[in-house]
Amino acid sequence: MAGLSRHDHGAVGVLMPENGGRYPYGNSLLIRGSGETVLVDPSLAVGEQGPAGIEGGERVDAIVVSHGHEDHLAGVHRYPDVPVYAHDADLAAVRSVDTLVEGYGLPADRTGEFRAELVRDFGLVDRPDATGLADGTRLDLGDRTVTVVHLPGHTAGHCGLLIEPDDFFFVGDIDLSRFGPYYGDTGSDLEAFEASIERCLQVQARWYGTFHHKGVVTGAQQFAEQLRAYRDVIGTREQRLLEFLGEPRTLDEVVAHRIVYRPHVDLPWADTVERRTSEQHLARLVADGTCEIVEPGRFRRAR
Repeated sequence: MAGLSRHDHGAVGVLMPENGGRYPYGNSLLIRGSGETVLVDPSLAVGEQGPAGIEGGERVDAIVVSHGHEDHLAGVHRYPDVPVYAHDADLAAVRSVDTLVEGYGLPADRTGEFRAELVRDFGLVDRPDATGLADGTRLDLGDRTVTVVHLPGHTAGHCGLLIEPDDFFFVGDIDLSRFGPYYGDTGSDLEAFEASIERCLQVQARWYGTFHHKGVVTGAQQFAEQLRAYRDVIGTREQRLLEFLGEPRTLDEVVAHRIVYRPHVDLPWADTVERRTSEQHLARLVADGTCEIVEPGRFRRAR
């Protein structure tokens, strides 16, 4: 069990676990308005602590989920009577554990075991009552507002939240980590992720919050510098792929070579993520002429 510490930025409380928000944990938000209080992305630590461990007597009136992944839903089971909201494009994954698991695109013989692990380790529950949100939806908490900023790519419905007048921009899993952007699900999209990064660069805020790793970054300049470095990982992956394509390679060979994870990393979803990521990069490289199909199923860097 991980302890939680609360760090206030205006009326935004960042609920940070002992490990700083590294997966499987993350940094939830508790936004306190004069009319209502909203909990954002109730993490595994929130699930372990329960309401008494985070609220200090405050009532939670609504839960907003940035997107449909298990680490952002791990504390939802602690609030069975509190309304849950998520973007329309990820609503099915929030409502149904089965749909969430399907979104990873794992082989059929691995799906049941993976589902059982998520339910056991994250306490996932179905929330068929969850309600959809759209880009630009504004939640009125009384003396402050929370505006939904659709940032697809990581998932189709991944969202940020702009909290005003605190000028706090929560960017969810655009987490500024050295690992870089993750776009390996069936609903992920590389070019949408790049567009979302550009959209984030246009938002001027005092504080920027991430669910993992960084926690809170102060100031638009510092955030932009870290966000550009994070974005550059995409180019590094593409360059690594092109170097490997000096001779004809199949997709299976690219997956085994790995452009996302290091070769020693043994995760149940690693090959699936590598495949989905590589497919997107290969499609782009073929489309712009940087890579060529030498025969069906075999790719080579263009000469």
